[in-house]
Amino acid sequence: MMLGEDAPSTAVIEFVTGSPFGMQLTGGSVPFFDPYGWTPEAGFDKALAALGWMSTIRKGKNATDALKQLIAALKAGPVWVGPLEIGHLRHQPGKTGPIGADHYLVVLAADDTRVLMHDPQGYPYVTLPLADFMAAWRAETIGYGEPFTMRTNFRRVREVRADEVIRASLPTAIQWLSMEGDREVAPGSLGNGEAAERLAALVEAGCDDELRGHLIHFAVRVGARRLGDAATCLARVDYVNAARIAAEQAQLVGSMQYPLATGDDAAAASAVRALALPYTQLLSALC
Repeated sequence: MMLGEDAPSTAVIEFVTGSPFGMQLTGGSVPFFDPYGWTPEAGFDKALAALGWMSTIRKGKNATDALKQLIAALKAGPVWVGPLEIGHLRHQPGKTGPIGADHYLVVLAADDTRVLMHDPQGYPYVTLPLADFMAAWRAETIGYGEPFTMRTNFRRVREVRADEVIRASLPTAIQWLSMEGDREVAPGSLGNGEAAERLAALVEAGCDDELRGHLIHFAVRVGARRLGDAATCLARVDYVNAARIAAEQAQLVGSMQYPLATGDDAAAASAVRALALPYTQLLSALC
């Protein structure tokens, strides 16, 4: 939405961020099919640079300053905003208050009563009362990032072929998948195979409504899509074995949706457990 007609494919963007390469169980209970310690803010500038782009980051000192900066920035075009608390985005059905989940939006216009924006959740040109938007943008319940963060002035500084971007991003993929290095994680968090085994046990023991809702409304579909994108990109640069493993992982994650939605927790747990080994296999195939 911010890069326009010069934007690379969404598959390449996901690949460059490193998001498909791993799994984490945050705090030992909340699953995400993205790397251990990964957040959307992690390495954002590095990923953008790899694509041949730059942006300017701004942060409001408080709500008043943030709104002033946002309105000023909008004079030059759309503004990328986030992280936000998705529970305050009341244009989305069922959202009635904070749930500790993050989101990002592209703001098109704002005044002292409402905000006009594109929501990538599937709501183009949606409006939101200013009070709800500012509550979401304060991001008090999000475990990373800073309140009132926005990015402006997205600009292309060099042309880079998609194949070059993918190959240059392979070390980042390996780093995320390896789980090496210092990472900020909640106590009790698990990654990759351990996360898969633990999540399978949680689902098997009786998947509660909160975990089931998180999986079927967000984590499964996002995780399957990211892994499918990874498989596409890896095949494009002739990492055939790695592409095959990523595609198999995508199918395993995607296969959880129906069992979880219909209450067949045993089948869902089996699919999750089968994910454990392929993380090691994918790392080996990439190295």
